[in-house]
Amino acid sequence: MTRLAILVAPDPLLKKPAARVARVDNSVRTLMDDMLDTMYAAPGIGLAAPQVGDLRQVVVIDIARKDESPAPLCLANPEIVWSSPELGTYEEGCLSVPEHYAEVTRPDRVRVRYLDRQNEIREIEADGLLATVLQHEMDHLQGVLFVDHISSLKRGMILRKLTKAKKQALEKG
Repeated sequence: MTRLAILVAPDPLLKKPAARVARVDNSVRTLMDDMLDTMYAAPGIGLAAPQVGDLRQVVVIDIARKDESPAPLCLANPEIVWSSPELGTYEEGCLSVPEHYAEVTRPDRVRVRYLDRQNEIREIEADGLLATVLQHEMDHLQGVLFVDHISSLKRGMILRKLTKAKKQALEKG
């Protein structure tokens, strides 16, 4: 498996919508494996293909705690087929928006249809943290970051800090 470079906002690729995959084949499975390796190393609990510069609708998630066995979830072409009217608010962070967090309100429960690693259509119903992570990662497939769900003032402050940090890193060489 290969560890991939994670793009950091405001990289323009993060704002582009991803294309559906025709089928889950070896190339998509390799991407899923590389994304899992990258996500675990970061460390994170979710990663979408656009975050590693690949504009295909692929998402990997693992919300298992450190003392639990890994429970990776690999999804291609995920789509929400139902969401609850009840909302939940979680403090979200993102590997593409490092060291910044904000409370985001989303539907508390969702049902998602997707293709699994064997190219089979599956559905998963999720609530709480898993529902939040699914929605957060699926937003990436539409070019949406969690900071797009917060006030423009706070979003602007975060993006300016990230731009400044990138500039300083480039100057250090």
